[in-house]
Amino acid sequence: MDGSLHSIDESAEKPVSPEAQPSAPAPAAKPTEPAKSSFPPPAELPTQIGPQGIRFDINQGARVVLPAREEGNWRVRLRDLDTGNILFQSDNKGASIRSSKRFYVRFGIDVWDIDADGKATPVLTHEYDVRGRDVLIHFPIGTLGDTMGWFPYAARFAAVTGARVTCAMSKLIIPLFEKAYPGLRLVTHEEVKEQKLAEQAYATYCLGLFFDDATFEWQPTDFRHVGLHRTAGYILGVDPTEEAPRLTLPDESRPIPEPYVCIAVQASTQCKQWNNPHGWHEVIAFLKSQGYRVICIDQKAVAGAGIMWNHIPHGAEDQTGDRPLAERARWLRHAAAFIGLSSGLSWLAWAAGCPVVMISGFTHPTNEFDTPYRIINWHTCNSCWNDIRHRFDHADFLFCPRHKGTDRQFECTKLITSTQVINALKSVPALAAAA
Repeated sequence: MDGSLHSIDESAEKPVSPEAQPSAPAPAAKPTEPAKSSFPPPAELPTQIGPQGIRFDINQGARVVLPAREEGNWRVRLRDLDTGNILFQSDNKGASIRSSKRFYVRFGIDVWDIDADGKATPVLTHEYDVRGRDVLIHFPIGTLGDTMGWFPYAARFAAVTGARVTCAMSKLIIPLFEKAYPGLRLVTHEEVKEQKLAEQAYATYCLGLFFDDATFEWQPTDFRHVGLHRTAGYILGVDPTEEAPRLTLPDESRPIPEPYVCIAVQASTQCKQWNNPHGWHEVIAFLKSQGYRVICIDQKAVAGAGIMWNHIPHGAEDQTGDRPLAERARWLRHAAAFIGLSSGLSWLAWAAGCPVVMISGFTHPTNEFDTPYRIINWHTCNSCWNDIRHRFDHADFLFCPRHKGTDRQFECTKLITSTQVINALKSVPALAAAA
């Protein structure tokens, strides 16, 4: 989930039926973008040049442009090389064609020249192969946790396929990865446009949370079913087994000599926060009684909306502010533990190798990375984020789809007790050794 950056979601476009749909002859294959898309568009024309003026590529789906002709016809076919399915076939006098599936599929593209007597002559046979070719993978900007969870799958894609992978992402996150992954090219969305990288790409994939993709055009399976991070593995067609990303920090030294625990108490909506009114105070008191300093590394000391505002808990030291993510990662690298929410800083702590005590009731534990210190109360309402019957509303700070406006609102974390969290902390190796 998002942390110090703002989260977004990508809604799928209206269904395309059948698998691909030919249009009248046109100079370009223009895609239908998902609503509110923050991704740079693919090149206007397919980037690969075939015989007889045919153009094709795999940029956000298989795309083919067949030039207009007066005599005879083209026959075009899209295949799935792994399943043997014929996905689409059309005879036409020129068309722009695009598959409805935008995630990883090993497409086969076949084109024939059909003469006046109906004789078919093969013109183009192309089988998906990204080895040594340019592939562009888009990450949404404004999210920290999502990118932390998804990045290892982009690296895995490059390693498995042999593609030259360029990752487009937030400039705030690039410094964490660029030295740890020298084989990948990391750029901003602005640099994609400035350097015309879309015009060089053989294939493009978009990673996102496609809430409204009912026809599974941008993702092969709903992310709420497989987990927020593992959805990237499915979109890119690689092993979805989770893996923490590697981080390289400009300063790896310990920030303070005393033992300490980091916390982050803020999130982009109230349902993500620990709504037990005594929880943070009791946990901080416990940690200090054990000789630990408690360091708050949220972006803001006070955050909220409307009538609901959240502050640094009493007893925690203030290390908030608009600081580089590498500085927060440095604090996390040496902390005995991190206590946080289903938010970006928990994912950053995971990447930094810090034991993560994650407090979350609105997500199911399968939504996030595995941690033995995951806190949820099964006696209360829980996991609405992973319930496809309830569409998450990022604009509603008080989002609580089942109990909003009642005395049960936010009970998923109100009823997570400090006892649960303290017991989890006692099992963290560094704290257990000090006890």
